[in-house]
Amino acid sequence: MSNELLWQPSDEAIANSALTSLTVAAREVTGLALDSYAQLHKWSVNHPGDFWSLIWDHLGIIGDKGSVNYKAGKNFIDAKFFPESSLNIAENILAQGKDHEIAIVAIDEAGNRSEITWGQLRTKSAAVAAALTDLGVVAGDRVAAWTPNYAEVIIYALGALSIGAVVSTSSPDFAPSAVLDRFGQIEPKVLLAAQSYSYNGKSFDCIERLTEIANSLPTLVKTVVISDQENEFTTFENWIAPYLTTQAKFVRLPFNHPGFVLFSSGTTGKPKCIIHSAAGVYLKAVAEHRYQFDTKPGDKVFFYTTCGWMMWNWLATGLGAGATIVLFDGQPMYPNPERLFDIAQSEKLDFFGVSAKFIDSAAKADLKPLQTHDLSNLKVIASTGSVLTPESFDYVYHDVKKDVHLASMSGGTDICGCFAAGVSTLPVYRGELQGPVLGMATDVYDVQGKPAAHDEKGELVCTVPFPSKPIGFWGDVDNAKYRSAYYEGFPGVWTHGDFAAKTKTGGFIIYGRSDATLNSKGVRIGTAEIYRVVENFAQVQEAMAVSQDFEGDTRVVLFVTLKNGAELTPELEKELKTALRVQASPRHVPDLILAAPELPRTKSNKLVELAVGDVINGREVRNRDALANPAALDWFKQFKI
Repeated sequence: MSNELLWQPSDEAIANSALTSLTVAAREVTGLALDSYAQLHKWSVNHPGDFWSLIWDHLGIIGDKGSVNYKAGKNFIDAKFFPESSLNIAENILAQGKDHEIAIVAIDEAGNRSEITWGQLRTKSAAVAAALTDLGVVAGDRVAAWTPNYAEVIIYALGALSIGAVVSTSSPDFAPSAVLDRFGQIEPKVLLAAQSYSYNGKSFDCIERLTEIANSLPTLVKTVVISDQENEFTTFENWIAPYLTTQAKFVRLPFNHPGFVLFSSGTTGKPKCIIHSAAGVYLKAVAEHRYQFDTKPGDKVFFYTTCGWMMWNWLATGLGAGATIVLFDGQPMYPNPERLFDIAQSEKLDFFGVSAKFIDSAAKADLKPLQTHDLSNLKVIASTGSVLTPESFDYVYHDVKKDVHLASMSGGTDICGCFAAGVSTLPVYRGELQGPVLGMATDVYDVQGKPAAHDEKGELVCTVPFPSKPIGFWGDVDNAKYRSAYYEGFPGVWTHGDFAAKTKTGGFIIYGRSDATLNSKGVRIGTAEIYRVVENFAQVQEAMAVSQDFEGDTRVVLFVTLKNGAELTPELEKELKTALRVQASPRHVPDLILAAPELPRTKSNKLVELAVGDVINGREVRNRDALANPAALDWFKQFKI
């Protein structure tokens, strides 16, 4: 591994960073030298109660912290943070910003742009809270949103959180059956939707599907629609209009009070409903914004996401750092491939967050914003969703911006945050996540359940509880499914399901999902190691590698989609295998390479190796509706053993 240095922050940036300020505060509290990020991190995980108490104070959290910072409990699940505390995260978010300052910028695919000031955000969220209260919604009740990424959804969520309601969101590309698989489990009282949305230049009307969904949720007392047209449902603006003079009231609740229900992808059955505490998600996510990425009040923060991905929750909490958040709804490369870079320029973004796949697509489209766009304001480019390859690091620094903090992130819906990510005061090395996030005892275990050596691949784990660990799963009364999901891999620790390695620089490399790890001649191989080599070929659009039981053994099958009219000729197949053998190892060479017309993916644009593996191994795919393109699976049936 090269550990090639690509970027490092200036001395001035380090001195003025929130992370340096936090380090100084930690020294005062502990009396320790804490001369490095590694030392600060070590203290943060060895003393979780003291560390998160310091975060509470340093962020200026509004509420009663109580006298107990942390109660360990008998296991990971039972650990409690601030068990005597009471607070409301909407109160904390809405305490940021002056009335005239911009809190939210919303842009749709057609280019329509709107702004919400902090004053408007406070007024409208208070109106939502009052409207919900009049409908009988109380703390613990669920409210849902099936919506595009519009500003109204943030307002709705803040109003609901103000009174202690539990918020759950989904994007409108989910079919009614998939929406009902999710919302049907949590029984919401109120549903927010949109009359229509646009994607890739096409307009989609939602009313017919909304009627089906609303009629199938017997617990609903109100359905509200974001629309400037009258329809059979109440429009959002008409709903809140009678309450716009209402004074804000916040119900302060225990730290572990539920605030959000997020959903697993549902590719292996009905989606798991993951219950998160409002305070746990808020404290962890705002700490990440402030200390890992150095987000400052007034910074403009953007992440390309839908309301069906946890990055929507993460982006929304940027408001708690005093940032202006920028929302975009639509296809990220429509009407031109530069669309998101156009937004980065016009909005003068400080933080630009996208999926690793977007960066790869931008590179393949030969976009060169370094030459075509003014990104002088941009401080951070963040990436998550899948593995950011070393070649994508090269692309960013060669063709996007040279002086920028490129931060690859690893976390998930399960924790609504990160295990490893950017560190604003540390260098960036090619292909690496810079380090473990503060408060996260992130490690890599070998098959014996012991910490792996540097550069040794193993399971990504977290060995110490953290505030945003789930409260549990909806309907999982004895926590059996919750324990099975995370705590059975290695006793007493969280096993996340990523195949990873620690580096000598203190960072991490992620090789892909461990449940999609290939077994090639007895050696475990991360799929990302294959993809980074294969997808470098000009003819290859995308790749997917899966294991198949074959003649009493296991073989690796590589499926590729091709571009520009390319064909999988014997010559190309030979070149692919040679490149894998030379650039990776002989074990990375697949037994079979096949050209596929399309690869199946989730609604959040992640490839689903497991579903393809099920098809070619003759197993049932239990929830096709969770896929963005379920029909793509049918082609793979011909290879079933």
